[in-house]
Amino acid sequence: MTTATSPVTSTATPPRSVVLLLSIATGAIAANLYYAQSLLDVIGHDLHAPGGAGVLVTGSQIGFALGLILILPAADRFEGRRLLTLLLGIDVLGLVGVAASPSLGIALAAFAVVGAANVAAQLLVPAAANLASDADRGQVVGTVISGLLVGVLVSRTVSGVLGQLIGWRGVFLIAAGLTVVVLLALRRILPPQPGTSTARYGSLLLSGPRLLRQHRTLRLRAVFGGLGFAAFSAFWATVSLHLSGAPFHLGSSLIGLIALLGAAGAIVADLIGRIRHPERSRHTLLAILVTGAAFGLLSAGADSRAAILVGLVILDMGVQGIHVLSQRQIYELDEAARSRINSVYMTFYFVGGAVGSAAATTAWTLDGWTGVCAVGTVIAAAALVLWAVSTPRTGRLQRAESL
Repeated sequence: MTTATSPVTSTATPPRSVVLLLSIATGAIAANLYYAQSLLDVIGHDLHAPGGAGVLVTGSQIGFALGLILILPAADRFEGRRLLTLLLGIDVLGLVGVAASPSLGIALAAFAVVGAANVAAQLLVPAAANLASDADRGQVVGTVISGLLVGVLVSRTVSGVLGQLIGWRGVFLIAAGLTVVVLLALRRILPPQPGTSTARYGSLLLSGPRLLRQHRTLRLRAVFGGLGFAAFSAFWATVSLHLSGAPFHLGSSLIGLIALLGAAGAIVADLIGRIRHPERSRHTLLAILVTGAAFGLLSAGADSRAAILVGLVILDMGVQGIHVLSQRQIYELDEAARSRINSVYMTFYFVGGAVGSAAATTAWTLDGWTGVCAVGTVIAAAALVLWAVSTPRTGRLQRAESL
């Protein structure tokens, strides 16, 4: 049986400087998972495994998935700042291990450690929600999520540039040093956050299905989030293939710079965080329609660089809209179970991304960019159908308690 202590929720929002620092810290931590993606070819040759370094990304993803399932739910039991310190310390050791790896096998193990420890970024979102007042929680969560998105997008470009200047091992040593700085900064600005549950670890791990059964909003929002990230991943898993071929013939450095346009999604995340009534279904509908429209433009303008760039920005806006609206609502469900609720949501989110990437890669081999855009359109259509069947018939564009 699960028991809980009183959740620690602030009545006064922390200063803007603290929220901004939490946002930067979240982005810096999240970036650790993505530095390798621009360096795989170099890493493979240096470790005498050309063409085999792609397994490193898989290793970090598996580690992250295990962290979501096995570590994140426990955050409701343990003191938050202490757990965050432990995870970031392990993250630093993993990054140093990557930099010092003499072989692909050791690098794979180190990347798995980094992936598991990097759920620390997911601890910061509910921590920020706990620090904020009820009135400002949405804005704070939106700002922190925008930082995470910027970290993910910037990491690929930064690692590519630094990799050419100081080598791939230097990139991960710098990442380790930056993570130490983040750890010390968070230790300074975060107050102690006692656990909100006294349940045993095993009970916490098994509480995910119970939370899904208990909260209809969590079920819906987890699926919405998974579909949104599936659309996002379908695009990013294949866009470099499209831009490197005819008629664009862009190099990896230019493709990396183009990825920075995705930061527009971070701006949207912050703006959506300011919406006072995120549960109104029209906000979700708009985000879904924007996502679908993006793939329509990407398909129609397949040979136009301008169309691809505009489509990229629109897609990020739609997907981040779905994500922020979803996270804002799930954090209101049960203050004592925010980390476990986030674990459930992020598991769906992560699985959705994996499915979207796999589907788009398959579509690319069968029908090129047209097939990829078709996959994205189908995903957006599925989200639209879910919205239609789950929103009350009366007042679909009015306030709907569950959406």
